[in-house]
Amino acid sequence: MSKSRAPEIAHVGVAVPDLDAALAFYRDVLGLEAESAESIDGATIRSIDFGPTRIELLAPTDSAGPIAKFLARRGPGIHHICYRVPDLDAALQACRQAGYRLIDATPRLGAGGHRIAFLHPASTAGILLELTE
Repeated sequence: MSKSRAPEIAHVGVAVPDLDAALAFYRDVLGLEAESAESIDGATIRSIDFGPTRIELLAPTDSAGPIAKFLARRGPGIHHICYRVPDLDAALQACRQAGYRLIDATPRLGAGGHRIAFLHPASTAGILLELTE
């Protein structure tokens, strides 16, 4: 992986059963507005800017999708952490070489049209990790 730029937290994904209820805190208490809704992987996503880091509120739209399954199993809460890396392909190769379990063997398009890939929580201390550029 390139050493020219250090990885940083891109966003934290939070699974919620009701977007409007979850957005109220950010709007009413923090005075923040969410970006327009986006639908991906059986969920509606509303992103909220916190400088270089974002919060992504994820509400299920498909009862068989990953967010619906997460909510049924664990309830509302942090779903994943996304790290921005300088070179996604190199980071995935480093993960393979180090023996990490990849959910996405190759990058795919995620929210905002960004290339992403997920690592399985069984190999990352129980945390679902997403990598993006």
